[in-house]
Amino acid sequence: MNPEGVKSVAWYQKSFGNDYLIVYKHRDLQGAYHEVKKMMDWLNLPQGAQVLDLCCGMGRHSIALSEFGYEVTGVDLSEVLLAEAVKMDVKSQVKWHQGDMRKVPLDHTFDAVVNLFTSFGYFDEDSQNEQVFHEIHRLLKPNGRFIIDFLNPVFVQENLVPQSERSENGLTIRESRSIEEGHVRKRIVISQEGEPDRHYLEQVKLYDRASFESMLLKAGLHIDHVYGGYDGQQYIPASSSRMIFIGHREG
Repeated sequence: MNPEGVKSVAWYQKSFGNDYLIVYKHRDLQGAYHEVKKMMDWLNLPQGAQVLDLCCGMGRHSIALSEFGYEVTGVDLSEVLLAEAVKMDVKSQVKWHQGDMRKVPLDHTFDAVVNLFTSFGYFDEDSQNEQVFHEIHRLLKPNGRFIIDFLNPVFVQENLVPQSERSENGLTIRESRSIEEGHVRKRIVISQEGEPDRHYLEQVKLYDRASFESMLLKAGLHIDHVYGGYDGQQYIPASSSRMIFIGHREG
């Protein structure tokens, strides 16, 4: 219980800082280009179309999208990740904005909105997660397209790696994973000789396909396809690693 007047810090306000860049440094631009090529097929947008990357992180996909000829805006809550995105965007092709995905500080609309790499389900309350879909609806032009790339909860529960450990730049990174109270949780401990351990939590609320579809439809978002990965294969609950929704705003 917090002392009166002391506001608790949400996990996502703490975890997406400088240490996040170390933990996830293995993610590269080349992988993002491969995924964006597939997205282009799915979205079928003309050159110059306006695309919003909602929860853009360090901007890998935003930059790749801009390289393929789209006019891209990236939004993220983390100042640290946005600073990294600006650094990577050497041609200054992307417009970067800081903001919460539940209330994006933009008034204009887009031809497409993408929300990638499980940047959804961060909030404990369903209503808060649903609000993200209502924001996507608000930010899309009529019949605008969307991609929401989420984990496959069935696959995650069946293939969860409870613990792992690795070394990175003189740091020891220990990760433990569990399913608790309808969430997949990852606890990260970063150890450095002569320094106190640094602890982080990441968690995502597990929504199955039916729950996802219900929330999307409630927000006025129509689903056209559900894929199980960027190879374009159909979603199969028992074996697909991802659950990728492609669709459009109704009306």
